[in-house]
Amino acid sequence: MKGYKFSKFIPQKAQGDSAFDNLLNIFLQLVSITGGDVSEALSWLTNVDKQYNITDGQYGIGDFIDDLKEKGYINEENQEGKFEVTGKTGQEIRKSSLEEIFGKLKKGGKGQHKTNFTGTGDESGTDRRPFEFGDSIQQIAMTDSIRNAQINHGFGEFMMTENDLEVIETEYKTQTSTVLMIDISHSMILYGEDRITPAKKVAMALAELVTAKYPKDTLDVIVFGNDAWQIEVKDLPYLQVGPYHTNTIAGLELAMDILRRRKNPNKQIFMITDGKPTCMKVGIKYYKNAFGLDPKIFNKTLNLATQCRRLHIPVTTFMIASDPYLKQFVQEFTTANNGNAYYSSLKGLGHVIFEDYKRNRRKRF
Repeated sequence: MKGYKFSKFIPQKAQGDSAFDNLLNIFLQLVSITGGDVSEALSWLTNVDKQYNITDGQYGIGDFIDDLKEKGYINEENQEGKFEVTGKTGQEIRKSSLEEIFGKLKKGGKGQHKTNFTGTGDESGTDRRPFEFGDSIQQIAMTDSIRNAQINHGFGEFMMTENDLEVIETEYKTQTSTVLMIDISHSMILYGEDRITPAKKVAMALAELVTAKYPKDTLDVIVFGNDAWQIEVKDLPYLQVGPYHTNTIAGLELAMDILRRRKNPNKQIFMITDGKPTCMKVGIKYYKNAFGLDPKIFNKTLNLATQCRRLHIPVTTFMIASDPYLKQFVQEFTTANNGNAYYSSLKGLGHVIFEDYKRNRRKRF
């Protein structure tokens, strides 16, 4: 007689707990905060090590730097002999942001967004309907079809016809083109709060998410201060704020121009900001007013919100500050655009954006 033998459970040591991996996780965070300045990141890491005794006598910061070079995370192949990050470092930062914010996700072949429509898809629903010419064999509900055949033809001599077949409805999934707007005005690092780093992490996580789970979607990232310009995903970890005002108008105009060239029927804009619009370009000069809601800037921004609504481009605004002027602006902007607005703490920003991204359930022809 076989029995069971019980023993004390000893959990296996998690992979990636080596001294190098522990230091690497901290180093990647510091590189993102310093905007890609490897020397400054290593200096901070050394100070952190002194304070918290991360390393021991067997493996020190010098060993870690040698391993970074050997594993291809940094190099010093330049005229000045300074350490520089490599593409591998940027990729690791984006992956760690994805895991931190969204959890570990595996790549899916057809990960797109659900809609309220049924049609060709890879996710089964609960509804059944009669078989129609062109339905795939995989859609046929065999149990229901056999039951129909028994009811229609009896048990004596089993037979099945086309009229007995039922198919399982599948969810139609659509493609989406998204533009992510990130505010890089000076207020994103003012008042003793680092707001740009969480915004960067969300952008990097969203970029990795689209690549891994929604490969047919498109994601473009733009930043806006006094002006607006598009940046590549690989540059996100090293994004820094500047002495800028908030030119929301320039950001929206660029986002609309990008989406105009996209062929997907579903388009949307995500805007992460901590302040009301305070700047616009008039000719070659900048018109600026940081005191209250300037009517000239405010009305122009609302006009663009209305244009987006006419083009069926919803704008979702994520407020990461509770400024009363910002709330007033976002309320009227959202009404004009018929979009969405959320106030989120920096800690919960990623989850809010992820849920809103998945919630795209519209289909247009």
